[in-house]
Amino acid sequence: MTYVVTDNCIMCKYTDCVEVCPVDCFYEGENALVIHPDECIDCGVCEPECPADAIRPDTEPEMEQWVEFNRKYSEQWPVITQKKDPLPKAEEMDGQEGKLEKYFSEAPGEGD
Repeated sequence: MTYVVTDNCIMCKYTDCVEVCPVDCFYEGENALVIHPDECIDCGVCEPECPADAIRPDTEPEMEQWVEFNRKYSEQWPVITQKKDPLPKAEEMDGQEGKLEKYFSEAPGEGD
């Protein structure tokens, strides 16, 4: 099992999760985070820390696409280990439908 970041992170990018991760397996894109599925130790401490409820275990239905999504971008983006401010419209964007298609950016973030 691993945990993955889903589309609700897009345009929110809360980083409460990276602060509690014991293995530093979060990677930062311009407007989202991902978890490297091979580095995640399945501890689950990140899941309850996410205000947007964007972190899910891969054992939930239809998570296969998110495992591959997280794998792809974690291999391209820089690691992030420190909490940063969320994106300016995070509260407004939280829970919005279709964020992957409408807003996702493949550009890397700044990392640490």
